[in-house]
Amino acid sequence: MIFRRLSSPRSFSCLRHNIRRPLLRNYSDDKCGGKDGGSDSKADLRTVVAEQVKSERARVKKFAVEKANTKIGEVTVSQIYGGMRGIPALLCETSSLDPEEGIRFRGLTIQDLYDKLPKLECGEEPLPEAVFWLLMTGKIPSKEQAKMITDEWNDKAELPDYVKKLIDDMPTDLHPMSQLSIAVTSLNKDSQFMKAYKKGLKKLDFWKYSLEDTMTLIAKLPNIAARIYRNMYRGGKGCDEIDKKLDWSGNFARMMDYEDPIFHELLRLYLSIHCDHDSGNVSSHTTHLVASALSDPFISYAAGLNGLAGPLHGLANQEVLVWIEKMRKELGSENPPEDQVRDYVQKTLKAGQVIPGFGHAELRKIDPRYTAQQDFAKVYLPNYEGFLLVNTIFKVVPPILESLGKVKNPWPNVDAHSGTLLMYFGMKEMQFYTVLFGVSRALGVLSSITWHRAFVIPIERPKSYTTEDLMELVKKQEEEEQKNSGKGGKDGDKKADKTKKC
Repeated sequence: MIFRRLSSPRSFSCLRHNIRRPLLRNYSDDKCGGKDGGSDSKADLRTVVAEQVKSERARVKKFAVEKANTKIGEVTVSQIYGGMRGIPALLCETSSLDPEEGIRFRGLTIQDLYDKLPKLECGEEPLPEAVFWLLMTGKIPSKEQAKMITDEWNDKAELPDYVKKLIDDMPTDLHPMSQLSIAVTSLNKDSQFMKAYKKGLKKLDFWKYSLEDTMTLIAKLPNIAARIYRNMYRGGKGCDEIDKKLDWSGNFARMMDYEDPIFHELLRLYLSIHCDHDSGNVSSHTTHLVASALSDPFISYAAGLNGLAGPLHGLANQEVLVWIEKMRKELGSENPPEDQVRDYVQKTLKAGQVIPGFGHAELRKIDPRYTAQQDFAKVYLPNYEGFLLVNTIFKVVPPILESLGKVKNPWPNVDAHSGTLLMYFGMKEMQFYTVLFGVSRALGVLSSITWHRAFVIPIERPKSYTTEDLMELVKKQEEEEQKNSGKGGKDGDKKADKTKKC
């Protein structure tokens, strides 16, 4: 799957040339950009969402009442002990994961994002602002609507002095994800949702104030993350002022001291494709769980960040790079030949270890997010040793995993490529990669909070069992099945006897 024209020297030269020109600061026109959002292409986000909330509430309520007792699945003992894998129990309006097509944002594939969403002039990556609009409304924004989001986020990006001081006072050896979580949590001091709730906010208006907090939080995230980055890796030096002519990603890159417009494009790609992944993953589910208690969006998202920081979730791309560096060191080459890579992969597997970045719990094909990054690299860094090695690994690993006969998906996922791209542009601080992931994931999880509150979804409270409870439950069920089976057998014998007499 190709997500952009690989033969795009015009775009490459345009981006390189524009490092001294303001072209990248402009939204795309008709010849470079996405389609307008239709007759309401100039309506603001709150107006569009308000109209949808009214109609969607009625549709969802009718469905929920009429189909209240419809069963959509069953739960097995293995699922309870296996991390609730595959249990259909969560609501997610913003995205869904298809095993064959990969992630869909409001029904749109990654390819659709490239085809339909607004971009910057001469840029080829969809704007995260446009992705956010899509997640919130299910509609393709016009370029004017995408710019509305950019302008509002730029206006709200300034950090309160107490947050700046809080970040600056943190030890620089404290993990950046911990710093991000702490800083985000502190922002709840000014939560509009909590202030309105304390005054007696009506349930049907919960979503409005959650959206206000969402817009404020997303606006400030690049500033928070960039300040953490500068303190940890730049000695606290750098710019923290928003350039209101730049987009959300451009300002984020600039505040981290990355001026290369190609890196700005990479950040737009990264922040777009990592933004959501249905509600079953740890960061999304944790955010929803905490928000279901009516915690404000700041605290809820901070909880999701703490889940994202775990090595089985957000640290995956870092583990890929660690494994690659170990391979290079052992083989003595930046880009070892295919046969040596194959031997190293088999050695890793024989040692009882997994190949990081390959396989996916839900997908059964190559992750489209991997392909999007691969295509980006083909255009902008085709001869980079790191990219060439990633391609070699891509050729070698799937056949080996397939030969084992145990791996459901031998193909690479998004984490197999993202770290290599960041390395190329000089971002070698692997600890910070999860922060980028977290900034992106805010678009999806915060959109979901707004819609869950629009639907007045109650606090999450699943039933739990002790092992003894489960054993007793299974025992009773087996006894009941045997009892019913016995009744069926006797009835069958009587019918057989009657047949013989006839």
